[in-house]
Amino acid sequence: MGVDPRQMVAGVLTVTMFVMLGNMIKNDHFDSLPVDSDTSIHTTSKQSLGNGPWIHDGESLKSCWTKPVVQEADQSQGFVTFSLTNGPEYHVSQIADAVIVARYLRATLVIPDIRGSKPGDKRNFDDIYDVEHFVRSLDGVVKVATTQPTEVSARNLAVVKVPNRVSEDYIAENIEPVFTSKGNIRLTTYFPSVNMKKMKEKSSIDSIACMAMFGTLELQPEVNEVVESMVERLRTLSAKSKGQFIAVDLRVDILGKKSCQGNSALKSKSCYGPEEIGVFLSKVGFNKDTTLYLTQSRWDSSLDALKDLFPKTYTKESIMPIDKKAKFLDSESTELEKVIDFYMCSESDVFVPAISGLFYANVAGKRIASGKTQILVPADIPGSSAALTDYISHYVTKKNHFTYSCFC
Repeated sequence: MGVDPRQMVAGVLTVTMFVMLGNMIKNDHFDSLPVDSDTSIHTTSKQSLGNGPWIHDGESLKSCWTKPVVQEADQSQGFVTFSLTNGPEYHVSQIADAVIVARYLRATLVIPDIRGSKPGDKRNFDDIYDVEHFVRSLDGVVKVATTQPTEVSARNLAVVKVPNRVSEDYIAENIEPVFTSKGNIRLTTYFPSVNMKKMKEKSSIDSIACMAMFGTLELQPEVNEVVESMVERLRTLSAKSKGQFIAVDLRVDILGKKSCQGNSALKSKSCYGPEEIGVFLSKVGFNKDTTLYLTQSRWDSSLDALKDLFPKTYTKESIMPIDKKAKFLDSESTELEKVIDFYMCSESDVFVPAISGLFYANVAGKRIASGKTQILVPADIPGSSAALTDYISHYVTKKNHFTYSCFC
C-alpha cells in the first residue's frame, strides 16, 4: 500500500512544531533579553571573526607529565583530611598540595568538604565537583576515601599548616613527624604569595602537582549545565561579533576594598574600576556592540559608566536560567557563584582581570592549557588607541606560567 505524500508532509510539520515548542519552553527559563536578529552564530566557524580585535585561539596543549604510581602495599594506615576554602581559584592549589602531602606520607586522602567564608557555610564535595572523576584521576597516585572513616575524629587529628607549592623538604621537616606521631592529620593551606610562575627545573613533585591541578577537578553535571547554558546565552547575544564575548573579573565589593574606583594616572596597578575597564577595551579596539560578562553577581550603579560604553554588559542575574537562580544565585552561600565565575572566565573568548591575584593566575592557567590565550591585562593608555597585542598577559607572552611546566 503506497504512502500518501500529504500524510508525509503532515508528519514533518508535526515534528517541526514539537521542535519549535521545545525551543520556546527552553528559552522561557531565561530573563527576557534583546537578541540580535542574526542568530546564525552557532554554525559560524571560529575562524570567521566579528568586528573588533579578536585573535584566533591557539591549540590546546598536551599534558607532558608522567602519572606516578603507588603500590597498594606501600600505603600506610593514616589519613590526610582537608577542606576546600575561599573559592575555586584556591581549590586547585589546595588539591595539589593535599595530593603531594598524602603521596609523600603514603597516606589515604579523604575527599574534602567545601567551606565558604561565613560560619556554617559548608557543602559536600559532590555539590560542586564530580566525585567519580576525582577518584578515578587519582587511581594509582594516592589512595582515596570517599567518606571520612569512623576512626578519624577531631580528637585524633593534628592540624598542620601547609604553604602553597609545598616542597618535599618542608613535608619531611614539618609534617611527617606530626603524622608519624598522630597517625592522622588535617591540612590547612596558606598562601604566602601568589606564585604561579613556571618552574626552572621539573621534578617528580611537579608532575604530581600538574596532574592534581589540571586532572582532578571537573564540575558535577548540574553545575556544568548552568555554566554551559550561560555561555550559550552570551554567544546568542553576541551575534554581531560571531558569538564571541569578553569575561571581566570585576566585583564591586573587592574594588571598594582595594580603592580601585576612580581614575588614577598610573601605568600598572592591582585593580581597575568599571569606567577604566570600559575605556581600556575601547582603546584597544572593541566596539560598543561587544558583549561583556562581569563576575559581579547583581547590577550595581557603579557599573553604569561601563554599560554606557558597552551596552551589552551582563551579570549572572540577567543571564542565568530562571529556574536555577534560587539555588545558584539567591542562596546565602556564594561558593556556587564563585565557581560559575571561574569557569565562565575560563570559557570566554577573551578574559580581562580587572583585579590581580590568584583568580587571575589560575584562570590564566586553565585557559593556557586549553589554548584560550586571549588574556588582556588592563593598563592606563595614553592617547586614543593602542595595539591589543601589547596588553596580552605576560603569562602568555613570556610563557612563564606554571602551566607551561605541565603541558607541551
